[in-house]
Amino acid sequence: MAVSGEPESSDSLRTFGAVVQGLREHHGLSREELGDVVGFSKHTVASVELGRRMPDEEFVEAAELVLGNTGALRRAAGFVERQAGLADWFQRWARLEQTAITLYMYECRMLPGLLQAEAYARQLFIDELPPLTDEEIEVNWAARAERRRLLRELPNTAFSFVIEESVLLRQTGGLDVTREAIDHLLELGRLRNIAIQIMPLVKWSHSGLHGPMQLLETPQHKWFAYLEAPGSGQLISDAKAISALQSRYASMRSQALSSEDSVGLLQRIRGDL
Repeated sequence: MAVSGEPESSDSLRTFGAVVQGLREHHGLSREELGDVVGFSKHTVASVELGRRMPDEEFVEAAELVLGNTGALRRAAGFVERQAGLADWFQRWARLEQTAITLYMYECRMLPGLLQAEAYARQLFIDELPPLTDEEIEVNWAARAERRRLLRELPNTAFSFVIEESVLLRQTGGLDVTREAIDHLLELGRLRNIAIQIMPLVKWSHSGLHGPMQLLETPQHKWFAYLEAPGSGQLISDAKAISALQSRYASMRSQALSSEDSVGLLQRIRGDL
């Protein structure tokens, strides 16, 4: 039922992508060759050139050095507009996600955006306060659908999700929406690079009581963390703070059901709907 939902690129994104492509071709490089040199996949290079993704700062700097070091890419990047449908405070994290080699998420409020089926995501947008217009809902869904592509475009990235059982028992959007959401989880869980674990509703010891968290590792093996609150988000790069969050996440993975047992629980919840 979910559609591809690619958002329309802005003029600035398409223009920047055209500059990258022109310089790459001028230097006789394929997308894969440029990606190998700058440390990003050919899929990332393609997405930037097609105007589908905000250029990561590290991508801009690396590509600048490889493609002549004229300053053209640095200057062009300064005019690229932010991605519609993503909150300002989430923009940098969203760019880091695009090239992450490891991505961990714990969520106790709702299904993580990367795992949301279309009807489930739309219900969350409908429930926003103050209410969103129909146009805003479409823009938000387009951005959400574009983010979801990462799960299939980054087959070498290790994705791990720990989700509270209560998120599904809540039946956000009703029975049909919940059934579709669970089917979507089961489908994604069959991908080799995705581990989905459910935290049981009854758990005497729980390391996630401080709330949702996200962790990622860049191609340069630098770790970042992201914590979100209503109307704001905090990007963390401090090694000590990240180490504590990594310990917390590792503990939660041991407390949650295994991926195999989580599949069984998801199937039972769906069967009871």
